[in-house]
Amino acid sequence: MKNYIIALLSLWVTAPAVTQAAEVRVYSGRHYNSDRKVFKQFSDLTGIRVRLLEATGVSLVERLKREGARANADVIILVDAARIQSAADQGLLRPSATSALVRQVPSEYRDPKGRWFGMTRRIRGIIVNPSRVDSGLIRSYEDLASPELKDKLCLRKRQNVYNQSLVASQIALKGPTKAKQWLNGMLRNVSVPFFASDTALIRAVAQGKCGVGVVNHYYLARMQAGGNGKRDADLSKNVKLILPTPAHVNISAIGIAASAKNHKEAIQLAEFLTSKQGSSALASSTYEYPIKGESTSGKLREYGSFTPDGVSISNLSKQLKPALALMTQSGWK
Repeated sequence: MKNYIIALLSLWVTAPAVTQAAEVRVYSGRHYNSDRKVFKQFSDLTGIRVRLLEATGVSLVERLKREGARANADVIILVDAARIQSAADQGLLRPSATSALVRQVPSEYRDPKGRWFGMTRRIRGIIVNPSRVDSGLIRSYEDLASPELKDKLCLRKRQNVYNQSLVASQIALKGPTKAKQWLNGMLRNVSVPFFASDTALIRAVAQGKCGVGVVNHYYLARMQAGGNGKRDADLSKNVKLILPTPAHVNISAIGIAASAKNHKEAIQLAEFLTSKQGSSALASSTYEYPIKGESTSGKLREYGSFTPDGVSISNLSKQLKPALALMTQSGWK
């Protein structure tokens, strides 16, 4: 009996361990079904399973903070410069600048310390209802402060991170004094309550309730392509998009969680999503621009090319607190 027990113990010790499939756990602030298809492409290529949790960017950052070293995330994906930089500044991301990430992501769209990397680009565009406003009057964000737009301009609420980033870019380009003058002039042209979403603002401009608005370009592209249904598609025909010269560019970005347990797999996912294949796959279905190069979307080609304003995302992030202060002082609700 004793020999039998010893034999069993020997068999247990020498038996090969069950190998668990490689995986990477993703916290994502992007909410697109098409992203799941891109993750499947990655899994098919690498054999690495992607476990996905989607929520708002703010709640994901708070969750990472709350979970600490026990966090269930290997990477976090966020959709604005302010959010990804905030996560980095709070020590939630680890430096992970591999040669592939540095090569694939232009310097202006990645953290100088290697904590986050852009995947797709978004333009803060100007929309016009030509029946109410001559689109020839508008070529830049500065034109939004023109007295000719009195009572014709509509904007989203102050807490919208995309508008905060736009104002931050203007501070970086003009300095705080001129940026404040621009803000004051622009807000004098607003006569209706501030909007809660880009989609609602587009509808208001299309219906002639506003003559001009400021939105992320892909909301209009999606609407015009029928992504919101026929009614919105028909309504959006009344709207023209202007890509300002120069254009404010924001990003969606990926960072490796400081608590990542699957670090190797997280790096592989980041390298894939910032590659030409991965970035283009993310951007094509959502009407974003890939992190580098041209879009393959016919709708975006209709809009024409744009010239970025040259403000790096890291520099943009430094101006976010001053931007919010200026917006508050100027009466942006």
